[in-house]
Amino acid sequence: MTEARTLIALHGVDASLEEIARRADVGVATLYRNFPTRDDLVRALYDIALAELATVREEIAAAPTAWDGIVVYTERVAEWLVADPSLPPILKRMATADPAYRPTAHFENFLASLVAQAKKDGDLRPDVDGLDIAVLVTIVGSLGSLGEGYTGQWRRQLSILLDGLRAPGQERPKLPGRPLPMREFQATVHGLTRRAKRAASRGTA
Repeated sequence: MTEARTLIALHGVDASLEEIARRADVGVATLYRNFPTRDDLVRALYDIALAELATVREEIAAAPTAWDGIVVYTERVAEWLVADPSLPPILKRMATADPAYRPTAHFENFLASLVAQAKKDGDLRPDVDGLDIAVLVTIVGSLGSLGEGYTGQWRRQLSILLDGLRAPGQERPKLPGRPLPMREFQATVHGLTRRAKRAASRGTA
């Protein structure tokens, strides 16, 4: 599974199954015997990832306030996504391949209760819902796909987003870390553009 995640992080969920088998030092027939289709492999990776995330719930529930629980949720999920760049394409593929498969429904309900309580406490702006928070965390988590320079940036970017979620009048803590130098940002953008062009040329070849 580790090799599958590594290649999916590099090439997306359409990464070569033959290459995954080779790197995992197993035969292609063995891979297909365990995962008859690509989506079977993606589902297995998806279930493993969600099992990892489920361990965070107790920490969230132990937070002293609902707002603190939301902060723990955003920090842990963002860190989880940044640490494993294969997760966003895996999550996206499952959402399209089997939208009815929602093992996280109970977690969504748990988050919704936190959001409702944080609003009641006056800590969370009243026009935000759980989906807004989930989308924002996914955006921050996608920084992991931009390379090593950005893996250290997620806490700063998450702090900026959390400031936007705070109810008016709430104290805003100092932002952690420093932004990347413009040169590094431009190098990252240019590198992504080159990779996208190479991927497009392979797809039309």
